[in-house]
Order: sequence, then structure tokens, then C-alpha cells
Amino acid sequence: MIIILFGPPGAGKGTQAQRIEKENGLVQLSTGDMLRAAVAAKTHYGQKAQEKMQAGQLVSDDIVIGIIADRIKEDDCKNGFILDGFPRTVAQAEALDEMLSEGGVALDAVIEIQVDDSALVDRISGRYTCANCLEGYHDTNLKPKVDGVCDACGGTEFKRRADDNAETVEKRLKEYYAQTAPVLPYYAKKGILQQVDGMKSIDDVAAQIAAILAA
Repeated sequence: MIIILFGPPGAGKGTQAQRIEKENGLVQLSTGDMLRAAVAAKTHYGQKAQEKMQAGQLVSDDIVIGIIADRIKEDDCKNGFILDGFPRTVAQAEALDEMLSEGGVALDAVIEIQVDDSALVDRISGRYTCANCLEGYHDTNLKPKVDGVCDACGGTEFKRRADDNAETVEKRLKEYYAQTAPVLPYYAKKGILQQVDGMKSIDDVAAQIAAILAA
């Protein structure tokens, strides 16, 4: 099963991806994580990416595609994977289709988590993670079962992203609508784009996604 999750910053993609991952035996693939891992491992594409970044340039589509192509060949991706943060452009979407076709597989679901912009400030400014295992939480929507103790690993130290504040939300939303949102019509034309109501509770959103995947 191969899934793409779309949605603006704070829509809950990471939270839902973790649930899908656990319930379906898939692997969540974040573009940023894959890029950092490739650079650290000094792979062919990792070295090319590092050269671009050191020169202050954006990492090109062909390098990103190469990194993803290498990653999905690893054993833990055999049962499928969830793409989070990719594709960001129509060119990347077309390249992904070609890459999957060459491997004899195709996308099973493209899901957009729809959330009102006004709700995103609270969502983003209230989220935090366990400093040890990076399990995600929220001040009001997803608290640890025991206050101050991570459910996953028992850690007691937590951290927040420096850019998770109201001042940066508007900028990130503008970037999403300008760069990533235009990819949605590409998948809509293919008839595989589906939407879920991200304004509902985490459990309700998960149930909507589960129904799509079970169809």
C-alpha cells in the first residue's frame, strides 16, 4: 500500500501517518528525514544534495527523486509506505508516477486533510514532542496519559519547535498554497484524490482515513 498525505502545516499529517504506520505495517517517509539520512550516509544523491545545500541552493527535483527511489528499495518499505512532504510540485508528482511505474507499483490513495486556516494557529503553537523518542503531543488535543511522562518511552523531557508560533504560521500557509496545493488538481484529474474533514477529532479523522483505505 502506497499513500500520500496532503494538508497545510498543522493539519495533523504526522499524527495520522503514525497511526496508519502502526495499523497497516507501513513506513512513514518524510522528505526532510530522508534527505538528512542520505547526506549522513554519504550516498550518491546525499553527496549531491549536500553540495547544493552548502552552495546555498535548493535541492533539485532529480536529487530528491533519487533519494526517494533509493529509500523505497529498502526492506522496510516492502509492505508499502506513506509519503509526507512529497511531492511538492507537479513535476515531482509526474516523476513519482514514473518511478512507481518502473517498479511495477502504483499509488493506492492520495488523501488531503482539510482544515480551516483559523484553526491552524492553535494547533501549531500547542504541539510539542518527547525529546527522547519524538512522540508527538498537543497542549489540548493530545496530552500524555500521565502528565509530564511520554506514553511511548517514559521520557520526561519535551521540546517545541522554535518556529511553531503564530508569527510563522501565515508564512508557512502561503508557501503551502503557492507551492504544494497546486499538486492536488493533478491527482484529482486522475480520480484518486480524496478529502477528509481535519476539523474533527484525531480519532474521527483516523476513522475517515481508515474507511478510505479499506474501500
